Amino acid sequence: MKRSSPSLGLVIAVIAAATFGMSGAFIKPLLEAGWSPAAAVTARALLGGVVLLPIAVVSLRRKWSALWRARWRIVAMGLIGVAGTQLVYFAALERIPVNTAILIEYMAPLLLVGFVWAISRRMPSAVVLIGSVVAVIGLTLVVSPGGSGSFDPLGLGFAALATVGCAIYYVVAARPSDGLPPVAFAACGLLLGGLVLGIAGASGLVPFTATFGVAYLMGTSVPWWVPLIVVGVFATAVAYATSITATEMLGSRLASFAGLLEVVAAALYAWILLGESLSVLQLIGGVLILVGIGFVRSERRGAATMLEPGAIPEPAAAPDPAPAAAPPRAETPSRADSSCPAPIELTGG
Repeated sequence: MKRSSPSLGLVIAVIAAATFGMSGAFIKPLLEAGWSPAAAVTARALLGGVVLLPIAVVSLRRKWSALWRARWRIVAMGLIGVAGTQLVYFAALERIPVNTAILIEYMAPLLLVGFVWAISRRMPSAVVLIGSVVAVIGLTLVVSPGGSGSFDPLGLGFAALATVGCAIYYVVAARPSDGLPPVAFAACGLLLGGLVLGIAGASGLVPFTATFGVAYLMGTSVPWWVPLIVVGVFATAVAYATSITATEMLGSRLASFAGLLEVVAAALYAWILLGESLSVLQLIGGVLILVGIGFVRSERRGAATMLEPGAIPEPAAAPDPAPAAAPPRAETPSRADSSCPAPIELTGG
């Protein structure tokens, strides 16, 4: 499958990471005001889907059949990429520390590298392996610089499922669009995922509470809907649309490594908006993540595409038919032992 403009794709991936990273700093005031995580994420997903819906409708003019062709891709994104990953992540948070859950979930790039290694039986290139190790070290420094806590086996299992869900998100997003615009794909996935999360909350599967008073942001009281709108518009609508666009351009593996920048962005937003500490180790971790992405990005493009999870390789061009054999000619006594040069074929450009 062709990947176009990798440099532009990385720029869009950075925008996605920067907007995704806003979610923690703006959802935290809602959680402190009494919202449950499931309620906050449900509202976030539904609001993001509603914001993208008018743009999706315009982009789908004369392309409505693309929705039907991509129906299973949309279902996978909504049920697994949005709803399923969030549900198991919340379940993990009830049993293990937040930093541990984040660290495990964002091992998705390693899972994709290992998956390709297993199914292709081809060892990843040295630059990918080095980049993976460097990025994971950086991630560990960013999310858990000296963190500690209990390690509940069930909680670790839920966090591992979140890792799988995160990896599936990137694989599904990287699949051929078949005419479905990224913004329409994001809108449909968010609306479906939000509805599933809402049903899970209404059925009592996860705690589901919301309050409609004031929230405190940057030391100031604001209406509850202010942080929710910021999260819904920027950290959800813009974030998912740009993330899916970047993943289609970069492929699931490189996009998943670029997605690690979301953790760095979240730490910066928490430092700026919430006054949380930002240590030197976390800054070093952010630099190491960038270095790791650089290693993965430097892999030879052709090899990277062949070993891309979810990618559909282009069919090889059919070889030119062999020229018909020339009819035998009578040998001449003077040239009987000589060989004639092969004819030169001229092909149109």
